[in-house]
Amino acid sequence: MDTRKILAELRSERDRIGHAILAIEAISGEGTRLTRAVRAARTPSKPRRRYRMTAAARKKLSAMMKARWAERKKKKNKAA
Repeated sequence: MDTRKILAELRSERDRIGHAILAIEAISGEGTRLTRAVRAARTPSKPRRRYRMTAAARKKLSAMMKARWAERKKKKNKAA
């Protein structure tokens, strides 16, 4: 038997059991506090993608912000 198929079946059974536990807890009034394991069984987790700014993008943003701040300072000095 293929290991991928076995893993898929086990995961689906784990999810089914997790949902059954949640249903029973909801009926009995228990389980108002979600534990980490219950949350994991409730929703499939996706790996988070983190945005990493490149050095070039950081440099560009820095130049843009410096220009913006200089313009604001110029307007402030002009108004005063």
